[in-house]
Amino acid sequence: MENLKEELKKQLIEALNLEEVTTDDIDSAAPLFGDGLGLDSIDALEIILILEKNYGIRIANPAGAKEIFYSIDTLAEYIENNRN
Repeated sequence: MENLKEELKKQLIEALNLEEVTTDDIDSAAPLFGDGLGLDSIDALEIILILEKNYGIRIANPAGAKEIFYSIDTLAEYIENNRN
């Protein structure tokens, strides 16, 4: 699962053009939105694209996405449990 978390961090940095952020800067347990990494709703759309493109995962219930997208840890757990 650690490899998956590292992979997710790299994909987020690339997709969201977080040029001054490294994978070491992203705490896997810290919030991605708000006070954590500071992502916004546009960034959430990019995360949805990452999940669909790289892992074949579609978010069936967008209302539940807030919990899934909370942190790298929660994203990795969701991918592990729902990967096709």
